[in-house]
Order: sequence, then C-alpha cells, then structure tokens
Amino acid sequence: MNFEDWKNLYIAKKNQFGADAYKQIPVLLQEAEVIHREDWQKCPTKGKDYGQSWRAFKGKNLQKLIQYILTDAIEGLGLKVVNGDTLEKTINLSQELSQVKRNVLVNYGNFGCYLPDADIVIYQPDTCKVLAVISSKASLRERIAQTGYWKLKFLDNEATKHIKVYLVSPNGDKTLKESRKSPKARAIVEVELDGTYLLTEEKIPESEKIKLFEHFIDDLKKVLDNSE
Repeated sequence: MNFEDWKNLYIAKKNQFGADAYKQIPVLLQEAEVIHREDWQKCPTKGKDYGQSWRAFKGKNLQKLIQYILTDAIEGLGLKVVNGDTLEKTINLSQELSQVKRNVLVNYGNFGCYLPDADIVIYQPDTCKVLAVISSKASLRERIAQTGYWKLKFLDNEATKHIKVYLVSPNGDKTLKESRKSPKARAIVEVELDGTYLLTEEKIPESEKIKLFEHFIDDLKKVLDNSE
C-alpha cells in the first residue's frame, strides 16, 4: 500500500459523502490498516513488528492526506502550501522555498536557528511570508504540548510572532472528546494554540479554539484578511 492507494480511499469517501468526507477519516484509517497489514504480512519489515510499521506509515501518510485535502482550498485563497519535510532539505530548494524556510526558522541565539516541527506550512507566494503552520497527528496526546512549545517560540521573536499554529487530527485517542477527560491537554489547546480542527463525526465540545475541520478554511480567511 502506498499514498496513492490511501488517497484513492479518501476520494471514494468524498464521492460518497461530499463535503463531509473528512468525518470519515477515522473509518478510512481502519480500512487502510487492514490493507496495510495484508501487504505487510506478504513482506514483513525486517527487524520491526507490524505495529511499528503501521504507526510510521499512518503518521507519514496522514500528513500527506491532510495536505492533499487542504491544498486546493488554500491555493484558492492565493496562498501556497509546502510540506515541512521539504523545507528540511539543505540542497535543491528553490529561491522561494529557501525564503519560506528562513521565515519560519526559530532562533536559539548562539545555538543557531532550527525549523519547528511543522508538518504543513502555509505562506504567501509573493512575499514568502509564513501565515500558519499545521501539526497533524492521528492521536493528539503526544503532540499537544510539543505544538504549544513551538507556538511559544514563535511568540518570542518579532519575525515569527504573527505565525498561527494549528493542530489537525482525527482525535484517535479521544483526547478532546470530553472536556473533563484530559483537562491539561485541553487547557494547552485552548490557551496556547490558535486552533485545533478535528476530522471526526463524533460529537465534541466545540469552542473558539476547538472545532470540526470544516471550519478551518473560514478561519484561515480571517487570518489572511487581518494580515493585509
């Protein structure tokens, strides 16, 4: 199984559910795991168990899928999207992406400048100004505090303090399903981050900072309007 197979599963959901296809991502993950397991059993990864192989595949391809879902709508706003892994490259970056990379670096003084852990970077192509970064994860618990850290580092510097930091997730571990379940995690999301958008059809306690994925583009439009 590869990303094209994963994308085709999503396209099938989109043909069936239309604009609500994003709510089927948890189901898609289950379907993809069945196919991935069958493929893995035919050719097991040497030195790794299946769980390790699936977690790596799921994490990498969920990022790609979210970028695929978002790209057309974001480009429709006159913005561009780039994967964080692309910016990690030290050679063969275009002049445009080299400038984007410089604009999102976190400054550690004498210890140098480093890229944040951002899976997707959204920027203005004419100026290379970075408007937002997205962190995507199948389960939120292990990523919330880390993402909050990067938001604080952006705020530390005049050049990056405007950058919005978002989480996008199917909420696989149910961290945000109930406000009482993980009060610390919810507190970080509500106070430190600019927004968390969930790919699920489950009922969640929504707020100004925690919403279903369908609200992301409208919120990004507001950021773009305020930046001009």
